Amino acid sequence: MSSFWSWWVIILTVVSFIAMFWLLFANRTGAPADPEQTTGHAADGIEEYDNPLPYWWFLMFLITLVFGVGYLIVYPGLGNFPGVLGWTQLDQWERQVAKAEERFSAIRYKYLAMPIEEVAQDPEARKMGQRMFANNCAQCHGADAQGSYGFPNLADNNWLWGGTPDAIKTSIAQGRIAAMPPWGEMLGEDGVRNVTAYVMRMSGRDVNDEHADAGKAQYDMVCVACHGANGEGNPMFGAPPLSKGIWLYGGEAEQIAHSIRAGRNGVMPAQEELLSEDKIHLITAYVYGLSR
Repeated sequence: MSSFWSWWVIILTVVSFIAMFWLLFANRTGAPADPEQTTGHAADGIEEYDNPLPYWWFLMFLITLVFGVGYLIVYPGLGNFPGVLGWTQLDQWERQVAKAEERFSAIRYKYLAMPIEEVAQDPEARKMGQRMFANNCAQCHGADAQGSYGFPNLADNNWLWGGTPDAIKTSIAQGRIAAMPPWGEMLGEDGVRNVTAYVMRMSGRDVNDEHADAGKAQYDMVCVACHGANGEGNPMFGAPPLSKGIWLYGGEAEQIAHSIRAGRNGVMPAQEELLSEDKIHLITAYVYGLSR
């Protein structure tokens, strides 16, 4: 916060407190000589008596204002003034995280010493992994891990980079970059149409055979190195299989054509700097167990 806005908040807050104190005491009067005296206000035949605020109510207002002043001295709230305790939300969060780490790390490290296949079969470990997945992975892959447009389904047994425990752990810890280069300029629109038809035919779809036959030669020229001669894919490159009818970016003709024409750039962020090794181990076991 800039100095200007800091002083703006400080002055506005202090003036407001002074005004509230003045208002409270300025309207604090004794009991009227005539208990039937009114203020002269009337609405719907109801008149307002000129009685003072009950003492207990007055004290509640006063205690609230005094507490507010004390709070703003002790804790941050007056612009950039940090409060005499120096308390911050970040410090409190870090203390709570450290306390939780101290409490639960021993449990997690027990699982770290176990093979992922065994951890995946442990009900308590799966619950821990599921909670960590929900906090760190569900934003992209969904709470049920079934993914969405552009985000792989982790609950089946189809893997872009391999479904072994080591491959899954590497994907989580180090991340992945799946770059599908654009071929639109090289193939032209007719070539894009033809390769699209051939790719769709590989997955058992009904297409124009003339276009698909023409697309095979172009596929063998530009696509086979990554996706394989029969569209089986290649986990080394993260190249998806094209013969199974499983589509990360949609399996309609125009969606496939767009992937060929413009390319795709999928990024799985590395988590090893955000999550400890034991947490990655538990998430890996949970994801591994989803497909089994």
